[in-house]
Amino acid sequence: MKILVTGSQGFVGKNLIAELKNKGYYDIYEFSRESDISLLEKYTQDCDFVFHLAGINRPENEKEFMEGNFGFTSELLASLKKTGNKAPVLITSSIQADKDNPYGRSKKAGEDLLFDYYKETDVKVFIYRLPNLFGKWSKPNYNTVVATYCHNIARDLDIQINNPDAELTLCYIDDVLEEFLRALEGNPTSQGDFCAVPVTHQIKLGKLANLIKSFKESRKYLSISNMEDALTKKLYSTYLSFLPEDKFSYDLKMNCDHRGSFTEFIRTPERGQVSINVSKPGITKGNHWHHTKNEKFLVVSGEGLIRFRKIGSDEIIEYRVSGNKLQVVDIPTGYTHSIVNVGENDLVTVMWVNECFDPEKPDTYILEV
Repeated sequence: MKILVTGSQGFVGKNLIAELKNKGYYDIYEFSRESDISLLEKYTQDCDFVFHLAGINRPENEKEFMEGNFGFTSELLASLKKTGNKAPVLITSSIQADKDNPYGRSKKAGEDLLFDYYKETDVKVFIYRLPNLFGKWSKPNYNTVVATYCHNIARDLDIQINNPDAELTLCYIDDVLEEFLRALEGNPTSQGDFCAVPVTHQIKLGKLANLIKSFKESRKYLSISNMEDALTKKLYSTYLSFLPEDKFSYDLKMNCDHRGSFTEFIRTPERGQVSINVSKPGITKGNHWHHTKNEKFLVVSGEGLIRFRKIGSDEIIEYRVSGNKLQVVDIPTGYTHSIVNVGENDLVTVMWVNECFDPEKPDTYILEV
């Protein structure tokens, strides 16, 4: 299948082309503002499907709205008619199309062209009135407030919040792509005369800003946002895509002594804490027990011996562990336990505990195994 994508260098266009290739569609005609207009006739003569994503939403003067959103759409459809091509056409419009402003009127004019084209040619058209889109490769101060907030917050720049209670309808780029692929296969999500992306999210502007700020703060507090919430998960992925390229990494506080080191990695109130423990050869760590706190040990490098003794018993239980065979060892409550580096190199253990360390309630009692 040969697919024409107008607006190929834009936010949606870049994401769509990448996903089309992921799905095995490699015959893609990419048309952008920089393309020679003569290519349009060639592409419209040959294509089997049209994703018409090109448009203007932040022009230097208002007349460019109509030129970009109506004029080029008219040119595209005229070229398809001239070549007699019956390829289905998908166009991205906006929820602003029913508003009486220059942008909305230009989008509505583009929609009307598609409806007239369908009546005249009986060619399938898919008109999507999209809300505020967000995701990777969007442009700050252009595509969406999400992009602007992510870009600025990641760089310690100020953000503007005109009305924190303003309600936004957001739609994630991956959800858009899934819907567009359904349309390509002839199964769009229809809502009357229009098509729609079925997954959208509502959030107030102030909450959006605070949530994105919390992503930046998460490095400081080693926290992880609630990824069970779909919008939070999508926004966090978007935020990471806006990190400056010299800020992908961040340091952790290593608590070092002659025995090795202990470093907290992740802390969550719901899922506990993950830490990295490094023990030098011959070193024993632990020799304590817990009432309620429980742990999982995973040795990823070196050789270790994990020893247990149930409180009130003299029997010692041993588990030999190694980075050569990854095994998780549960540390039950009521057992004093230790881990000994019995190898010649550093012993590196990933440790999960079901609750974050609280110095006021450590639930840790020293006792030799």
